[in-house]
Amino acid sequence: MSIRRLPTYALLILSLIFVGILSQAQDQGSEFQWKGKVPAEGVIEIKNVNGNIEADLASGDEVEVTAEKSGPHADLVKIEVVQRADGVTICAVYPGWFSSHCGNWHSVNIGNDRTQVHFKVKVPENVRFYAQNVNGSVKANNMGRFVKASTVNGSVRVSTKSWAELSSVNGSLEAKIGRSDWIGTLKADSVNGSITLELPSDTNADVDFKSVNGRLDSEFPLTTHGSWGGHVLHGQIGSGGRDLEVKTVNGDVKIRRQTM
Repeated sequence: MSIRRLPTYALLILSLIFVGILSQAQDQGSEFQWKGKVPAEGVIEIKNVNGNIEADLASGDEVEVTAEKSGPHADLVKIEVVQRADGVTICAVYPGWFSSHCGNWHSVNIGNDRTQVHFKVKVPENVRFYAQNVNGSVKANNMGRFVKASTVNGSVRVSTKSWAELSSVNGSLEAKIGRSDWIGTLKADSVNGSITLELPSDTNADVDFKSVNGRLDSEFPLTTHGSWGGHVLHGQIGSGGRDLEVKTVNGDVKIRRQTM
């Protein structure tokens, strides 16, 4: 077998795997179930409009997703599963041309539909978790890899052995981060809500903090650069070197030192 042909065979094998995975999705009226494997270091992504998203660590190597629909148009809301290059995306698709399918998903709730979908996800330790919500909270407990979680109206709570990126418009953010060697800029952004970050004791970071009506409280000593007026700070934890961006308009920010 030539080396050049290996990628083609690999893609074929992965395609067959995903076909088998997608066939395990069941959407029956008010309930949805999906189970399958996502490649190591791949992504399971959940996109929701109304309702909460909750994720916990799986006991095995398979992702498990359940969704319960409730409300006046529960039978019209579809749960779609789409293969992505690095994993699987699962969407709650509400009726209407603005959100026609998961591959072209938009966070639009047609006619202020009161129908809710509550997702529960079991995530293997070697899989990344992404969650995007509109009206509802996002919770991800005891994750093993990178977490990216956002909502418009609701809180975000994350704990992971790796690191996490969080955002909310109207809601508080909390994250317990297990590693301090994140790549790029670690961000936590909220408009109306407080932010609490629990970081490893060996964290070294350059901190960019901004708030209009809020203050920063840090258990780590901060070496400040330039002016420090209470609402804007550019500082350094330890020897610095990694970027930490924390921004909120209305809310305080707390940076806590992780305890064993």
